[in-house]
Amino acid sequence: MVVWFVATSVLAVYYVFTDVRFDYRWLIVGALLPDAVDLWTGGAWVMHGLPSAVVALALVMVVTAGRRPIRRRLIAIPIGMMLHLVFDGAFTDTDVFWWPFTGGFGDAEVPVVARGWWNVPLEVLGVGLLVWGWRLFGLADVERRRHFWRTGRLTSVR
Repeated sequence: MVVWFVATSVLAVYYVFTDVRFDYRWLIVGALLPDAVDLWTGGAWVMHGLPSAVVALALVMVVTAGRRPIRRRLIAIPIGMMLHLVFDGAFTDTDVFWWPFTGGFGDAEVPVVARGWWNVPLEVLGVGLLVWGWRLFGLADVERRRHFWRTGRLTSVR
């Protein structure tokens, strides 16, 4: 599942933060990171726990102290990681979500794997949201797409 996480994260951040300087490229990386890591390891693991997103946020804040331009870009990664947890429903597995405070990982599956066929309607909904975002941000225009790939910024055409 890729489209669901990309579309929901981008639109959620756009409507909540309304920051025209936000770098959505790093948000997309953060939104896909938990599944990319945990699918590789074979099950729900540290990336599907809230502490990993909090540690990533703390790391970005410490490493970029005094360097606002890079902080502005990299802060999107932990935000994307947190949104992934929300839109994945990772909080439904207390042992994994609150690790190391509530136990361990056991044989927990990555939520996207555990959902099985339910991923299909979520991806279809994600495609619909992506089409909405495509129109909202005017990405049919080649220059607006180039601007996005160059800067990571999205602005509404409305």
